[in-house]
Amino acid sequence: MVLPTALRQAAGGASELELAEGTVRSALDLLASTLPLLERRVRDEQGRVRPHIRLYLGSADIEDLQGLDTELGAGSRLYVIPAVSGG
Repeated sequence: MVLPTALRQAAGGASELELAEGTVRSALDLLASTLPLLERRVRDEQGRVRPHIRLYLGSADIEDLQGLDTELGAGSRLYVIPAVSGG
């Protein structure tokens, strides 16, 4: 999982986290037990990805694939992209 600068503090400063094979949902569930602060910045209390967060598997938005049920294979790179605002 590749993290933007804005979320790295919640991951102990890490820019990338290893992903186990499974689904995006299972990766986020594991994240909830290991880095709950980071997981809460990505998902809401019902386990839905927050509206201002987009998740990409490689260059594909997971919403264009199978959403949280998108399979992660060995070496998958899941990018966490928060909305950017400002002027």
